[in-house]
Amino acid sequence: MPGGKRRISLKDMAQELGVSIATVSRALRGSPEIGLEMQRKVKELAARLNYRPNPFARSLRREAPRVIGVVVPDLVSHYYAAVLDGIEDEATKAGYSVISANSHEDFEAEIRAIDNFISLHVEGIIACLAQNTTDYSHFLTLADMGIPLVFCGRTCLSDRFSSVMANGDEAARIATQHLIDTGSRRIAFIGGPNHLDMVRRRKHGYLEALRESGIPIDRTLVACGQIDYNVAKEATREMLLRPDRPDAILAFNDTIVFAAFTAIKQLGLRIPDDVALIGFTDDLHAAYVTPRMSAIVDQSHLMGSTACRLLLRNIGGDGTVRCEVVPQKLVIRETSAKRPIAQDGEC
Repeated sequence: MPGGKRRISLKDMAQELGVSIATVSRALRGSPEIGLEMQRKVKELAARLNYRPNPFARSLRREAPRVIGVVVPDLVSHYYAAVLDGIEDEATKAGYSVISANSHEDFEAEIRAIDNFISLHVEGIIACLAQNTTDYSHFLTLADMGIPLVFCGRTCLSDRFSSVMANGDEAARIATQHLIDTGSRRIAFIGGPNHLDMVRRRKHGYLEALRESGIPIDRTLVACGQIDYNVAKEATREMLLRPDRPDAILAFNDTIVFAAFTAIKQLGLRIPDDVALIGFTDDLHAAYVTPRMSAIVDQSHLMGSTACRLLLRNIGGDGTVRCEVVPQKLVIRETSAKRPIAQDGEC
C-alpha cells in the first residue's frame, strides 16, 4: 500500500482487499447488497489507513477535462464503431472527451472497465451489456455514487437508467413477414443469449409474424445461444442437415448472419432458392457479399448520438429516466426472396 502523505483512495483500499472500487464504496455507505463481514473489513481498513472522503473532489473535478466513459462488447465491429462515432460527435460538440473500453463480451472485463471509469472520475458512462452479464450490481453502484449512466442497444434496469434501443421487435416482425410473403415457410431464428433484452425483442417479433400468418411455431427452428461465429455456424449447419431443414433464416446480428451465410455456402445450398437469409447487420458489408444480402440496418450512429444526448442531460442535473427508440430499416436485396422482387428496396 502506498504510504507517505498521499491521500488514501478507494482504489488503494480496493487493491489491498482484492475487491472492486464499487464494493469498497458501497461497503463504506453500509449498502445492504454488501455482506456485513465485508463491510466490517472495509470500515476497519478505512479507519486503519485514516481514509477520509474528499468533500471538494466534485468541485475540483469540474476544472479537469470533461470526460465520459463508454464500454461496448465488441469495439471492432462496424455496429459498435458507428455507435462510438455517434457518441464522440455529440460529446465533442458539448466540450467532452470520450474514453472507450472493450469488454470483449466478458462480464469481468465489463466490471473492470466500470471500475476504471470511476477511478478516472468520468462525469458519466454509456454502456452496452456484455452477452454474459446477468448481475447488474456494478451499474447500481454508479447510481449510489451519483454517476450518470445510460444504456445503449443492450439494456437493463429500465426503471433506474435511461436507455436507447432499436425497434428490433417490429423490425424482426417485418423481416419475417417479408420472408413469408416471398415464399418461405420453415423460417429459423438464430440468436444470442435469451437473457439479453435485444435478443428477446427480436425473437418476439419473429414469433409474432409466424402467429399472424398462421404458421405453426417449431421450437427446433429457434437457436439462441452464444454470440460467437463458430457456435452460430455449427447451429446453422445442424439445422440444415436435418431432413426437415429450414427454408429461411433470420439472424440476430452480423456475427451470426455471416456465420449462417458461410454454413449455407459450405453445404452447397443455394441462397435464396434453398435457404433465404436476412440478418441484423450493417448495410456496407451486406452489400459486398454475393449474393447481396438483405439486411435489417441499425441507425447505429444515431443511437450513439442519442445516448450521448441523454447522458449529457443527466450530467446537467435532469434525472428523468427516458427510453428512446431508434427505428431500423429493412433493405431487401438478393438473399431473402424466393420469388422475384425489386432489388435494393427499402421497407
